[in-house]
Amino acid sequence: MSLPPRRAEARTPSDEDWQPLRPRTLVDMVIGAIMAAAARGLLLPGDRIVESELGQKLGVSRVPIREALRILESQGVVINEPYKGIRLTPYTPERLDNLIEARVALETAAACRSIRLGRNDARGIAMLEQSIGELELMRARNDAYGFANADTGFHRMLLSLSGNDVLCELWEGLARQVTIFFGLSTLDKSMAAIVDEHRALIRAFRSGDPQAMARALDEHISVQTHAVDYSGIITRRRAERD
Repeated sequence: MSLPPRRAEARTPSDEDWQPLRPRTLVDMVIGAIMAAAARGLLLPGDRIVESELGQKLGVSRVPIREALRILESQGVVINEPYKGIRLTPYTPERLDNLIEARVALETAAACRSIRLGRNDARGIAMLEQSIGELELMRARNDAYGFANADTGFHRMLLSLSGNDVLCELWEGLARQVTIFFGLSTLDKSMAAIVDEHRALIRAFRSGDPQAMARALDEHISVQTHAVDYSGIITRRRAERD
């Protein structure tokens, strides 16, 4: 005689379900404005950023501008070179390859650890599905920067499920750089296709097969990213703008 399937126990809400609020400073808002412009292709890789001009556009003094640029420089988003000033970090295929290699290593390690620890359970899947919901919302709004942030949020969640703070910290060092590429990619491929790629990641994660997860991440991060013509996007946007 077969036993009826065991019902999943309801999970008691806890403090982990709360997301603490953090006040936004002028520096945060300047960073957000620069990131939004870069993700939408208004500010392009290699473009010079002049503090006084940016301050005038945003209606703030040079103090928060300078601090925001200092933070973004530490995260690889901008570079400051003698005689050239501050620029959004230029795009090169080599730099993209380096970002891809680092992401594949970090995210594969994190996802496989999560599977090993059983974090691909109903709760883990629900958290990733919530990130998919945010992607769908930004797609409906046709908001490239919001979509890029939601994309980053999905991968941040995947990392956090591993419980490995070192992996998460290393990935955060790349987060703003990849957010810009996420935004630019929407100028070359449909948001719907990108959402489908993330659904494929969830299916692989749910399967509990580390090898399947590694293949899915390589397809998403390496193969699909290389399929985007970033050089063409930047060239077209610069011609349209200038």
